[in-house]
Amino acid sequence: MPEKIKGMDKSFVKIKCPDCGTETITYARGSTEVKCSVCNTVLAKPTGGKFEINGQITGEFK
Repeated sequence: MPEKIKGMDKSFVKIKCPDCGTETITYARGSTEVKCSVCNTVLAKPTGGKFEINGQITGEFK
């Protein structure tokens, strides 16, 4: 189930791919899809602000 990033003060998030388990660090807001570098699964979709995450957020960084 997709989740939205919580908190306005987070700049970067680490997302674990639901298919292969690879972790990817990306900016918390963006305008392009973020895909897993190993299996090409879409990890984050832009929603006009924060990303909609398809995977598990394993870390948040400023």
